[in-house]
Amino acid sequence: MKIMHEHIDFPGRSTIKVKWRNIPHFTYPWHSHSEYELCYVLESYGTRYVGDSIESFEAGDLILAGSNLPHFWKSDEAFHQENPELKVRAIVIQFHSDFFINALNNYTEFYHIKKLLNLSTRGIQFLNPYVNDLDKMIHRMLEVSGFERIVLMLQILNELAKSESYKVLGSEAFPLEMNGFSNDRLDKVINFLNFHYREKITLDMVSDIAGYHPSAFCRFFKEKSGKSLSEYLNDMRIGYACKLLIEGNLTVSQICFECGFNNLSNFNRTFRRLTKFTPTEYQQQFHLQNKRMFHDIQS
Repeated sequence: MKIMHEHIDFPGRSTIKVKWRNIPHFTYPWHSHSEYELCYVLESYGTRYVGDSIESFEAGDLILAGSNLPHFWKSDEAFHQENPELKVRAIVIQFHSDFFINALNNYTEFYHIKKLLNLSTRGIQFLNPYVNDLDKMIHRMLEVSGFERIVLMLQILNELAKSESYKVLGSEAFPLEMNGFSNDRLDKVINFLNFHYREKITLDMVSDIAGYHPSAFCRFFKEKSGKSLSEYLNDMRIGYACKLLIEGNLTVSQICFECGFNNLSNFNRTFRRLTKFTPTEYQQQFHLQNKRMFHDIQS
């Protein structure tokens, strides 16, 4: 499935765009853009697609989507029945991918915001208890402009960066990047996995790259990544499978072997465990919902 590219205009060469959405239902299909996007849903519910993540959303949903990360929100079918009591109300904040880039790269005061934006390449959901603390600041973005808007945006990003109440949405392989690690041994391992995860990989092979005994490597990798090697590889392989399913050029069986599995039943079982869908259901979700959204735009 082709990803629609959205071109975003920023009036007066500004760096931040804030939009108030008060519409019957979300209408934009599966798309991406180079800008970062913070979407705060005040009213509506349905299904949210970010990278290879498919989850339900409801009022209070706050998502930070990184640069060029494909996404779209699909309101529940009830919102398509012309019920005047059902509305989408949301605040969408978009800012350039080079926002404060020199400060982010060179000054320690911006370290946590840089880490946040790196992580957003997979999409981040900030959970409701913490979202409530940000509500006033996000609403205020609709009222301010110029320098005051920039300062407030930095304050919001700083609050998000300090939050411990969040969830990363996309898998390790969507996109194939690992941000936030600085350990040289781990960098070598991650680089190897990024290039070879579709091949047969053994513990001995990877631990040798890291210069550890296999048992010591397992402890090291779990401590640094939060996952076992097999869990990490499965995330990468299923993430790649999701991308292939969205593109729709290969059969499920072909995708199974293309992304590194050697057993179809194991692939199906792992895919369902990680995504809550079978591969066919996952593909149907994207194609059906995107087709409806595209139809809504044209009608």
